[in-house]
Amino acid sequence: QVQLVESGGGLVQAGASLRLSCAASGRTFSSDVMGWFRQAPGKERWFVAAIAGTGSNTFYADSAEGRFTIFRDNAKNTVYLQMNNLKPEDTAVYYCAASTLGILAPNAPLYHFWGQGTQVTVSS
Repeated sequence: QVQLVESGGGLVQAGASLRLSCAASGRTFSSDVMGWFRQAPGKERWFVAAIAGTGSNTFYADSAEGRFTIFRDNAKNTVYLQMNNLKPEDTAVYYCAASTLGILAPNAPLYHFWGQGTQVTVSS
């Protein structure tokens, strides 16, 4: 059974940092594009960042560029999202996703496997 399990969310103050993890199991994800998305209450799910299977290429939403870093450890089948200088508007449930298409895409429908999400709350 394919599973993506996120962890590392929590309640922090503005300006703080968090590192989210996504542990994959049930298949080998080393050739998949892995992405992070987020969804705030009452809003659509938005793209945050994506990383190629080798880890050599990354792609960020404008809101994440310069503050967030996506990276992966294929030996551990895990992808991470380092989030620095967090802002209240970063508050959302963060989801990990995997795409078998090999494209660094910001489009949620192009991702085939999803985790259950982890809550990130940033207070002002």
